Amino acid sequence: MNTAIALAALVSVTFLALGAAKILALTPMRALAAHAGFSVEAYRGIGTLEVAGALGVALGPILPPLGVLAGAGLLILLTGALVTHLRNGDGVQKYAPAVICALLVVGYLTALLGATR
Repeated sequence: MNTAIALAALVSVTFLALGAAKILALTPMRALAAHAGFSVEAYRGIGTLEVAGALGVALGPILPPLGVLAGAGLLILLTGALVTHLRNGDGVQKYAPAVICALLVVGYLTALLGATR
């Protein structure tokens, strides 16, 4: 369970920060939204989903079904991010963060599911 808690904390902090930056429409996020072809409002919606996912992951060690659903939701968002980067012809430097975050979420889900058995 310690691994699940540590990964939950890491994933939660990461997505809280990313989601908050999108919701607040910070200048770098506005530029990323434009590059991806999203409006600022749509990007804020993605940020809201990231924050919700982060909160669900944070509660995952206490409420494993919620943690699993939140992790799955974040993986869906990350898949969308990867598809968007690939459609835009972005190089590895642009899509590597999405892949790394996805690996962290998969690690979290693996640890969480292993801890509940």
